[in-house]
Amino acid sequence: MNGVVVRSRGVTTGQVLSLLLLFGVSDWVSAAIRYAIPEEARRGSAVGNVVADLALDLGRLPGRRLRVVSGGNKKYFGVDLTSGALLVNERIDREELCGALSPCSLSFEIVVENPLELYSGTVEIQDINDNDPVFPSSQARLEISESVTAGARFPLESAQDPDVGINSLQTYQLSTNPNFALDVQTRVDGSKYAELVLEKQLDREEQKELNLVLTALDGGSPPRSAHVQIHIDVVDANDNAPVFNQSTYKAKVRENTPSGTLVARISAYDLDDGPNGDIVYSFSSHTPAKVRELFALDSATGELRVKGQLDYEEAKLYEIYLQAKDKGVVPGVAHCKVLVEVVDVNDNAPEVTVTSVYSPVPEDAAPGTVVALLSVTDLDSHDNGLVNCFISPGIPFMLSSSLKNYYTLKTEGALDREKAAEYNITITAKDSGSPPLSAVKHILVQVSDVNDNAPRLSQDSYDVYVPENNVPGIPILNVSATDPDLGRNAHLSYTLLQGDTTFGHLFSINRENGTLYLLTSLDHEDQVEFSMMVQVQDGGSPPLATNVSVSVFVTDLNDNAPTVLYPHPNTTTTTTTYTDVVAPGTPAGHMVTKVVAVDADAGYNAWISYTLLQATDPSLFSVGLHNGEIFTARQLREDDAPEHTLIILLKDHGEPVLSTSATISISVAEMVKEVLTDLTDVAPASDPRRHVTFYLILAVILVSAAFFITMLSVGIFKCYKWRKSKELYNSSRSTTYRTPGPFQHIDAVRGGFTPPSFYHQVYLTTDSRQSDLLCKKPFTSSPLGSRQGTIRNGEPGLYHQIVGTASRLPTPAEVM
Repeated sequence: MNGVVVRSRGVTTGQVLSLLLLFGVSDWVSAAIRYAIPEEARRGSAVGNVVADLALDLGRLPGRRLRVVSGGNKKYFGVDLTSGALLVNERIDREELCGALSPCSLSFEIVVENPLELYSGTVEIQDINDNDPVFPSSQARLEISESVTAGARFPLESAQDPDVGINSLQTYQLSTNPNFALDVQTRVDGSKYAELVLEKQLDREEQKELNLVLTALDGGSPPRSAHVQIHIDVVDANDNAPVFNQSTYKAKVRENTPSGTLVARISAYDLDDGPNGDIVYSFSSHTPAKVRELFALDSATGELRVKGQLDYEEAKLYEIYLQAKDKGVVPGVAHCKVLVEVVDVNDNAPEVTVTSVYSPVPEDAAPGTVVALLSVTDLDSHDNGLVNCFISPGIPFMLSSSLKNYYTLKTEGALDREKAAEYNITITAKDSGSPPLSAVKHILVQVSDVNDNAPRLSQDSYDVYVPENNVPGIPILNVSATDPDLGRNAHLSYTLLQGDTTFGHLFSINRENGTLYLLTSLDHEDQVEFSMMVQVQDGGSPPLATNVSVSVFVTDLNDNAPTVLYPHPNTTTTTTTYTDVVAPGTPAGHMVTKVVAVDADAGYNAWISYTLLQATDPSLFSVGLHNGEIFTARQLREDDAPEHTLIILLKDHGEPVLSTSATISISVAEMVKEVLTDLTDVAPASDPRRHVTFYLILAVILVSAAFFITMLSVGIFKCYKWRKSKELYNSSRSTTYRTPGPFQHIDAVRGGFTPPSFYHQVYLTTDSRQSDLLCKKPFTSSPLGSRQGTIRNGEPGLYHQIVGTASRLPTPAEVM
């Protein structure tokens, strides 16, 4: 039994390899294999080595989840993963599976994953001679008139053998006797039946009864047999037997025909009168019991009607043997047969079987990913058994078929778990009958999440306004983000990107909820704005992140009082004092001095107002409210005090208002000397800054004197050079230029503003009002160079004729 690979019924191992090549298909179906085993094989028997026949890697089988799928509720076969052998799991009875159908085969599929492959296979179940022939009864009785002539035939009950082929019923044998012989006939379906043939006429006076033994034999080795006793009574003659009007009747009936439907009406006649002419119709003795269950015969009318449920898939043709017998003492018998053809109707709906479902499917699965394997069966035939499958539109899945009656459910487009987390796919199988029948199968396919969505923020950027002098540790912002993914892919963490290292000491963010905290107190006067980047990252692999900019603006509070810049504050007192001088008789409106102050705050908090808080003579001086300028309110008189002290109050416009004061001393003096004397008395003798002022004044005087001497020396030197050049020009102008009037040659140097080597030469006639500019070009030669060099550096196109002369200026070529 082990290792039987398609060796029975003429199939060889070489043919298996041919089948593998013949049935090799693309996509997920790889090959088809075929085996043959006898029925009633022991459990655990090896059918064949599928791993070797399919050229699979035996070592990878445990990881590829190889399994055998067969139709029906029983799992007849399995695979030993250690050896790769296909084993028998259940008792296999060919007669139970297929009945009289031959050949009998079981189909199975082998599914292998990683990658997905599907192999189809067939195991032919070979018949063994495990059933004896069986007669319907152990004894048969016949009544034969002595008047029956030789050659008459008498059908006998047929034996039944569920085996097929050579193991089925093959022949009959009759015990030895002088009157009868046995004739074995074959029906159209190949079954055997026997008839007694009268060879020698019977004589009732000689022998009233006969006892024969009929033996049925199959073709097994050794053959199995069954016996029936035949008792024959010899009666007096009835000289006319019934006669059928035709020996064979034909009829067609649909398989869904209800019980009681007329199939055929047989008719026979008998020339005898009385009881010898009355005919009774019945089934012949060798009519199978199954036929008697499906059909009923009216003994009086000969009407053959449907009695049971016909099934085209079970039998397509019935051969029914009927007889007509009169009511004579020795009844005459006639025989006929009715051929009933069963017409197929679409009475079986398709059946959809889900072989495998691969769920959940990752949402980034590529189009064409296999989701499920399906098989479709329909017991009907022809168009009634032709099945098409389809799924509802509007979903990213499709059905494809590369092997008859097998379909794969695949992804057709991109999946998105955030839009649809699962699909309840309805698969409809419809046959081609009229009317068509259909079946529906539902498959739930879940979509698993992948990290394909970055965190999404509610805002593109955040602007936060925080008042200065805040309490440390307060939350100032909650960064809100969402992620449509699932599980770890949607778990968000918040991080403050350290663009500026100092920010780590100022700000902190909660990783779990995105709350931004201010760790220290801020000062608007130190820094007004802080810009940072917050990164939101999910927990996927690889993680996805989104950045958002956060700007923190420090709003101003009135926490700084005005600061006096002029007059310079006295560090020993809380107020500032300074002494200014005004001459007696100064008219009204004269600005004596100005208080200059700033406020470190911003905006309205930094607006300063000036008020004269206290004065020696309040009527003499006034202060500008917004600019701090101190003017004489009236003309100074001789009787006014020589010394005046003003206290100026400086206030900002914040809430609360902050202020400071400045004290200014004003002296009324006729001469500056008096004032200087007074100032010397007022100024502290130990002030170190007076020496610095003296040194600065001395340095300015020395630098100015040096600059004046330098400029004077340069001017003298330039005049000297100019005079030398003029004398040289006058001594040679008549022979060189041949012009009616002499030129004046002037060298002009921009004193001190251009480099000494950058000169402009200007050539003018003696009457400069009637001459044009001849040449202007920078060059680096000495002003004392030769006249040829001077002319050579001029541009020829810039020469012009002198007004009122008949001659022309020489060109550079003539000069050379």
